[in-house]
Amino acid sequence: MYFKQFYLGCLAHASYLIGSEGKAVVVDPQRDVDQYLNEAAAQGFEITHVIETHLHADFVSGHRELAERTGAEIVFGNAAHATIPHRAVRDGDEIQVGKVKLRVLETPGHTPESICLLITDTEASDAPQKILTGDTLFIGDVGRPDLAGGVGYTPQAMAGMMFDSLHGKLLPLADQVEVFPAHGAGSMCGRNLSSETSSTIGAQRQFNYALQPMSKEQFVELMTNDLPEAPVYFPRDAEINRAGARPIQNLTAPVPLSPQEVSDRKSASIVLDVRPASEFGAAHVPGSLNIGLAGQFAIWAGCLIPLEAPVIIVAQSDEEVAEAIIRLARVGIENVQGFLSGGIKAWTSAGYEVATVQQITVEQLHSILEADSNIQVVDVRRTPEYTNGHVPRARHAALSSLTKDLPQLNLLPQKRTAVICAGGYRSSAATSILQQMGFENLLNVTGGTGAWVKAGYEVVSGQ
Repeated sequence: MYFKQFYLGCLAHASYLIGSEGKAVVVDPQRDVDQYLNEAAAQGFEITHVIETHLHADFVSGHRELAERTGAEIVFGNAAHATIPHRAVRDGDEIQVGKVKLRVLETPGHTPESICLLITDTEASDAPQKILTGDTLFIGDVGRPDLAGGVGYTPQAMAGMMFDSLHGKLLPLADQVEVFPAHGAGSMCGRNLSSETSSTIGAQRQFNYALQPMSKEQFVELMTNDLPEAPVYFPRDAEINRAGARPIQNLTAPVPLSPQEVSDRKSASIVLDVRPASEFGAAHVPGSLNIGLAGQFAIWAGCLIPLEAPVIIVAQSDEEVAEAIIRLARVGIENVQGFLSGGIKAWTSAGYEVATVQQITVEQLHSILEADSNIQVVDVRRTPEYTNGHVPRARHAALSSLTKDLPQLNLLPQKRTAVICAGGYRSSAATSILQQMGFENLLNVTGGTGAWVKAGYEVVSGQ
């Protein structure tokens, strides 16, 4: 058996190519599909099936393009009700790929149509060796139960289904069966995902908090309490995947825009600056949004940019522009109007005003906190990160819901405000949003809480 995991850090997303005797399947593909085609060609495989473990909500899949370019059959769980031509599979159905057998396990819980794929390389053994768990079982976590929506699909009902799927289908498997999920740390499809990209049933049985002995009622309560708000783009992406996204090469190419053209359009567009926080802080187009390419760009773009919004990109190079366009398309953002030709240097050379955000170290923040009792500190990490330990006096407003939650903090836009996250990436995005909201004296804390803890400074736990 040939088995390869493709891990896309920008989306914390894992997809798979499995092959045997000249045939192969792709499972949970990302939108840009050339890597699967190239790998299959290099290994001498014909891709016969494209299998989706569920209707992904956090990214746009490439199943349609893969099928069009290879003739492969698209496979969904029976409850998906996908509108693209596909094979609907039920519990116990099998897909044969050479001498490899993929057995379908229906595992509703994250979504009603979720399936897992139990893999047996019959050349090695008649016992299953691996399982692809989609968003049902992660390393260190399980899928969130609140994305289905609709009558009968309350978070509590879905969490109950998840309990039954885990205990009826996955936990009875042998300890040595290897677990390969669709996501890792950083994904918003769960709450406590590990940075590891594979494990075993035995290890998860021992260490995964959601698999510890508890009643179904306790599990449902655990899974549905304090759920973070689902990103606004999730329902739209799920519907795109139900019908199949158009091939990525069919997207309209953005055009270079002069500083004058950007100035004329920026009030009606989102000016998306994809440079690192340090470059953004030094000088940027006023009112622009900073989401750096170096981090989990696609996830945060999906959270912070409406899918239909016109976008103008500011980058350091044409190569970064092209990369940003692909990453945006991966979450369904396709309305890129153009990019600032010549970047921020062209903007400043043309005499246009720039905005800045001061970058400070944790050592500087520590000194400021000792000297200035009026400074406002905003922590934009997720709630569990904040409650596990934060800078003293820091108030919490998660980046994903910053504009909604910030008014509750009663902060004063004219006062000096330091923004902190885990490492300085999300906080830079937050400072760009706060500038749009009228905050005048912002500080982005480079290194974030990680550097603060490493420096040995006081940390406060709880809300």
